[in-house]
Amino acid sequence: MWRSSSGLIRSPRGYLVLQGGEEARTLDVAINGARSVAYSTLSLFFRPGCYLWGMTNRAYKYRIYADTATEEFFARCCGVVRLVYNIALEQRSSFWRHFKRAEGKNISYPSQARELTAIRAEVPWVAECPIDAQQQALRDLNQAFQNFFSGRAGYPKPRRKFVNDAFRIPSSRVGPIEVLNAKWARVRLPKIGDVKFRYTRPIRGEVGNVTVTREANGWHVVFSCEFDHETPANDNPAVGIDRGIVNNVALSTGEMYAMPDGSALVERHKTWQRVASRRKSRSKRQAKARRHAARVAAKAARKRLHWQHVTTTRIARRFGTAVLEDLRIRNMSASAKGTVEEPGKNVAQKSGLNRSILVAAWFRFELLLTYKLAFRGGNVAKVDPRHTSVTCRECGSRDKGNRENQAKFLCLSCGHEDHADINAARNILAAGTRPAARAEKSAPRGLERAA
Repeated sequence: MWRSSSGLIRSPRGYLVLQGGEEARTLDVAINGARSVAYSTLSLFFRPGCYLWGMTNRAYKYRIYADTATEEFFARCCGVVRLVYNIALEQRSSFWRHFKRAEGKNISYPSQARELTAIRAEVPWVAECPIDAQQQALRDLNQAFQNFFSGRAGYPKPRRKFVNDAFRIPSSRVGPIEVLNAKWARVRLPKIGDVKFRYTRPIRGEVGNVTVTREANGWHVVFSCEFDHETPANDNPAVGIDRGIVNNVALSTGEMYAMPDGSALVERHKTWQRVASRRKSRSKRQAKARRHAARVAAKAARKRLHWQHVTTTRIARRFGTAVLEDLRIRNMSASAKGTVEEPGKNVAQKSGLNRSILVAAWFRFELLLTYKLAFRGGNVAKVDPRHTSVTCRECGSRDKGNRENQAKFLCLSCGHEDHADINAARNILAAGTRPAARAEKSAPRGLERAA
């Protein structure tokens, strides 16, 4: 940490602005991993008693409505970009020794970019795709190897068709966004021309990158934007949140939220899967049935995401701090099948529970809530999840028998009766807002949390 001539104290987490002779105050600007496709906090600045100010990234996603020829060109570009990425990955994985002996240095992005230029001069269908998208794929691969060697990620994997169908173009090669009316807009992409998309909300900030991606319901364009944002001090109260399966979200205020019923879409998805299984393998009719199944599954996923966005926005607007359980979701949704020597028990029941946990998307709820609270000056705190559902909020009695069933909580000591999820949410809030000086030490693992 060092002091600049302008009176700023700089630290790795931000800038502390001093006024006059005011004594510097300690500030710990914690981002808490508030990163998602929609938002990420890049840098934070503090003005004492007033605002947090910094640069914010947001991604704006719109549905593309293009003709058949344009969609076919999009598909070809995705295939070329995916091929360039996979060939570059194979070169770095299998031929790095030969390259180092011949050139005296390791394979890098500049060396692969020069080879890409030579390939484009010889292969017309590679040159047909914008070079910017292919260069961005090489940059992604270079960053993937940097993450691998620094220990932040695993070894890079090849990109797959129908999974990695996207290509990215820097904003310097993209024309301005032209708003046609209240519902439609268009943008000019290199070697593609004008692309019309549904303008569902205005774009804020300066566009950095433009990504064209294919999903089950069609093509989309995503604009990555950066803008300045001032967040006022958040004085709203804290709330405890218990995440579950029957009631996906329970608040300490007594409110409970559940995802909309998606059983009809689940049945439709299963029906199309059965239709696809009966049709001739790798035939056009089977591919068509699979596309129908994928569209139904994508619609169900969009409904769940929309519900989570609406719910987290409501919570972020009302509260300043959200206290959640520090759940080990990966362990909770692990398979119970065991091994051949030691087979698991109740495998079918556990697989159903795992499916319900993954559908509830507890981690994504936490991620959305984190960045929305950070945008409004709030924060998310986590507490130990042990015993929160079997402890009485009134008398503090901890007994597994207090939890009669999934919904009912009846204290065997004082007779306090409440909904089990609401009681757990209030315990979570108490644990997250307890002063540090009076905080109790973590108790050893005893009674397991009720399902």
